[in-house]
Amino acid sequence: MEILGYFFAIVIGLVMGIIGGGGSILSVPVFAYIFNIDAITATTLSLFVVGVTSSAGSVGFIRQGTVNFRTALLFGLPSVLGILFSRRVVLPHLPPFIINRWGITLTKEMFVLVLFALLMLISAFKMIRKIDRQRIRKSDEVNYTLLMSQGLLVGIITGFIGAGGGFLIVPALVMLLRVSMKQAVATSLFIISINSLIGFVSSLDKVPIDWNFLLSFTALSVVGILIGVQIAKKIEGRKLRPMFGWFVLVMAIFIILNELLIKQVM
Repeated sequence: MEILGYFFAIVIGLVMGIIGGGGSILSVPVFAYIFNIDAITATTLSLFVVGVTSSAGSVGFIRQGTVNFRTALLFGLPSVLGILFSRRVVLPHLPPFIINRWGITLTKEMFVLVLFALLMLISAFKMIRKIDRQRIRKSDEVNYTLLMSQGLLVGIITGFIGAGGGFLIVPALVMLLRVSMKQAVATSLFIISINSLIGFVSSLDKVPIDWNFLLSFTALSVVGILIGVQIAKKIEGRKLRPMFGWFVLVMAIFIILNELLIKQVM
């Protein structure tokens, strides 16, 4: 199982390099179900893996000049506030049992994984239906209030369930700012790297970290994203997104069934 888990570390990097996101969609289930790590720790480790891997992947985009730093700042600052709110205020104060009556038990860890699975369902739907296409806005004026509120929302999600939120960031940048898809993906990867690492650092005093394991896993993911970036130059990531979307959909259904049905019976 550990060998399979480390194999998925490379796959996580490959996916992020090819389609510009999706790392946390794989990393959290891998930590939770293959390495048997509790949900809160799994989301924390995911933030580190996604943060470092995104940083490695965004270096090339920075050199190409495709990262819009002004947009990253406007979107990123509210995101940071959302992350800190989730990691420092919400998660530590969740009760051990969300529901524990009527024969139903929903622990804090199960609740986080179910929310994560619901996010996976939304992400899978977007990838399968290709909803992230650019829309024509009625006005050329940038709605900065909406942009920053989207940043805050992404930050709260990132902090709570350890997901980078790339599938939310890219459509927001395309639809609100009318930037090209390439620039949106590059800027999104940069935002994800900053957000995820800040989320991880904010949890260091709450979660024990096995650094040898985490660094080994992350190193393999970095190798994966470097390979994925090269593959993306030859294969268009959009063509692979629907396939990955179906895979994510199956994983999400498995997590929901496992947490809400199988564990209840056991």
